[in-house]
Amino acid sequence: MTTNLPIGPIMLDVGGLTLAADEKEKINHPNTGAVILFSRNYQNPEQVTELINSIRAARNGSLLIAVDQEGGRVQRFQNGFTRLPPAAIYATAPELAEPAGWLMAAELRAVDVDFSFAPVLDIDCGVSEIIGNRSFSTDATLATQLSSLFRKGMNAAGMAATGKHFPGHGAVALDSHLTLPIDERELDEIRAKDLMPFKQLISEGLEGIMPAHVLYPKIDPNPAGFSPFWIQQILRKELNFNGTVFSDDLSMEGAASVGNFPERARLAQLAGCDMILVCNNPAAAEQVLDALPITEDPVREQRLKRMQGKQSLNREQLLQSEKWQRISTLLNTL
Repeated sequence: MTTNLPIGPIMLDVGGLTLAADEKEKINHPNTGAVILFSRNYQNPEQVTELINSIRAARNGSLLIAVDQEGGRVQRFQNGFTRLPPAAIYATAPELAEPAGWLMAAELRAVDVDFSFAPVLDIDCGVSEIIGNRSFSTDATLATQLSSLFRKGMNAAGMAATGKHFPGHGAVALDSHLTLPIDERELDEIRAKDLMPFKQLISEGLEGIMPAHVLYPKIDPNPAGFSPFWIQQILRKELNFNGTVFSDDLSMEGAASVGNFPERARLAQLAGCDMILVCNNPAAAEQVLDALPITEDPVREQRLKRMQGKQSLNREQLLQSEKWQRISTLLNTL
């Protein structure tokens, strides 16, 4: 009898609305631990539920299903889901931050998605087009309060939260999907402002964190996601974070400076990432799956298990609930 595979350290994606045979094989690779879904994988709630069922069925063991469903510009599932406002809106309606976190998570849990990569903990410094209104506020104290409420709502719906992009992506103009942004600030300035929401949510039990593909040359020669200083020294030791560290996508141009795909994966792991994302490049994902040694890591396994979705309402129960109807209506008016 084959033993169940543990949750592996690599997050992949899939090409379309249904699973291809070679994708099933990749999902069952010992190094696979999660699948992230994009807009191209989504048609409606029924279709995505079937896709998720087939992804889970393809693996002999546990795996996580993730999506980016922050709201505003970043909401992969739209048709049949409540249209969520960008995070910046909650500064004008703080009483909706927690209900919105609950609704976002409850809708995803109802189709069996484990977690969304949210909330964004970056402080908007007025220069970053890629962050902008994805940030809760330009004010660090307010951003901290609102993101904490949003996470509380997510947790209440049975979903773990992932704060991004550590230690802060809001002060650089360039988009790390296209290039490697450089943040010239000193550590003290970042500590005083950008780290505030991370510090607070970690103290409240934040389950996951994603570092930025940003270089802070006055502090460390490596981009944050490949930096033992940022991940092990600041995040783990100084801030006492004991949850999952997810690399940002290794296919992004912000990651290209450190080498080819197997090299990027190796460096991300060495720096302290528990799970490595390789998206929108199936050949690269195969290279990384085969290049990384297959290792058992009980600590990593424990962290990743905390990202699994908890008990939730099914879609029918959710849509019939007074709470969902009320919050969905309120958010639609925004």
